[in-house]
Amino acid sequence: MDSNKLIYPFTAIVGQENMKKALILNIINPKLNGVLIRGEKGTAKSTAVRALANIMPEREEIMGCIFSCDPKDDTFWCEDCKKNTNKDIKINHRKMRIINLPVSATEDRVVGTLDIEHAIKKGEKRFEPGILAEANRNILYVDEVNLLDDHVVDVLLDAAAMGVNSIEREGISYVHPSRFVLIGTMNPEEGDLRPQLIDRFGLVVEVLGEKDRDSRVEVIKRRLKFEKDPEIFIQEYEERQNELSNKIENAKKILDKVIYSENCLRVAAEIAIAMGVDGHRADITFMKTAVTHAAYRGDTKVNKEDLFVAAKLALPHRMRRKPFEEGIIDFDKIDELIEEAVL
Repeated sequence: MDSNKLIYPFTAIVGQENMKKALILNIINPKLNGVLIRGEKGTAKSTAVRALANIMPEREEIMGCIFSCDPKDDTFWCEDCKKNTNKDIKINHRKMRIINLPVSATEDRVVGTLDIEHAIKKGEKRFEPGILAEANRNILYVDEVNLLDDHVVDVLLDAAAMGVNSIEREGISYVHPSRFVLIGTMNPEEGDLRPQLIDRFGLVVEVLGEKDRDSRVEVIKRRLKFEKDPEIFIQEYEERQNELSNKIENAKKILDKVIYSENCLRVAAEIAIAMGVDGHRADITFMKTAVTHAAYRGDTKVNKEDLFVAAKLALPHRMRRKPFEEGIIDFDKIDELIEEAVL
């Protein structure tokens, strides 16, 4: 069994429902702009991210392309794929991958480099791909994202927002597609991200260790069972893994068909105002999340459950806070606004 098959199953993770849901929603809809998972050590943050590898559905990519370009979307093709005619394109089927970005990564390692000497001598560009090239159409995972150099974080978030990576050296430039799901994990005790950077993550989840005794017992039991015989443990969860993978695939298929009423937009605006969030990114991400959650449920119409889930995942980290203020969220008030709405 290869190493990818020996990953702890996603469906075997006990609790942490908000974290699991935020990750799944980003797989269904990469336009949610990623998720930041904040929490104390030992709360399955890294385990959950790595476990995504085995529940993600396959997608098409152009064979031999270092950027894994989508054969059905030529608007985001790299330069080499644009040069090819349709007859030359061969298609490969592969799952999305998880690309790790080390905390020690330099800017050149992230964005890639241009061989200036080769360009001057030969009159052609030679690009050495970086992590952002490999991350295109995949998941880019940064553990301890709060310890990354601020400039590297800026580069990541800009690429995530624009969908392209642009490199310019000595008047020579190179642009390639870089659409990815950015997932960051961190322990706030080791330092936080700047508020304006946190805001650039679509969803943010706070995770804590389980407080229920039986849940903690189940965590211990499953982990020891996995370590004793990973293959048997993984087989026990194979059916659940396949069910979740199929659910995600179906959600991706119906995502563009999901509709919402004008009243849904009004509720989104009312909640954003009531919570005192900054800017309009919150409202937009709120609705994207609600639409994606509806697709995850297998429905093509946004309902009140979708709005409540969206409020929990997309808004709290965007609340206006004063120095030293914790920013306590009154979810009862949010629930009341949603329950009173006529959708």
